[in-house]
Amino acid sequence: MGGNRSISAPPSNQEDLFAEATTSFGHALARLATAYEANPDKRLDLSQEISFQLWRMLAHFDGHCSLRTWTYRVAHNVAASYILRERRSHSPFLSLDDLEIPAPETAQSQEPDLRQLESLIQQLRPLDRQIIVLYLEEIDAASIGEITGLSGPAVSMRIHRIKRILAKRFQQGASRND
Repeated sequence: MGGNRSISAPPSNQEDLFAEATTSFGHALARLATAYEANPDKRLDLSQEISFQLWRMLAHFDGHCSLRTWTYRVAHNVAASYILRERRSHSPFLSLDDLEIPAPETAQSQEPDLRQLESLIQQLRPLDRQIIVLYLEEIDAASIGEITGLSGPAVSMRIHRIKRILAKRFQQGASRND
């Protein structure tokens, strides 16, 4: 059953919910933290904050949405708030059109490409970052809309635009490496 818990059968208590959420979605939450924070020490802080807030908020879980949706909603809200706090004190957000391309790596493996893509995603505004991270986790547009509060068509439009711009910026970075 995992993350597709039905409305009619929520676990009986907060501990069970937390155990199910962390077991079912722990890897996705780790990837989410990586998408939001490049610094490993700060990423650990963010992961701990997500876990803490998830534990707190599961006391209010009423089963009106899936546990998966609830978990992602809490995690993305925590991550977005974290990033807003961090960026206020350090640097402004970039629009999709103003993304900077990091210097390309010289290694021939896919690892540099993944780091470049992570870097591009980390430069996005929190809502755009949230949408593309959920998309990369293979969450459908309707569910992303439920998590973000946007309509499904608005999510689909943003995904298309973000993908197009990320692909363009990624290719610009790749051509600089040639």
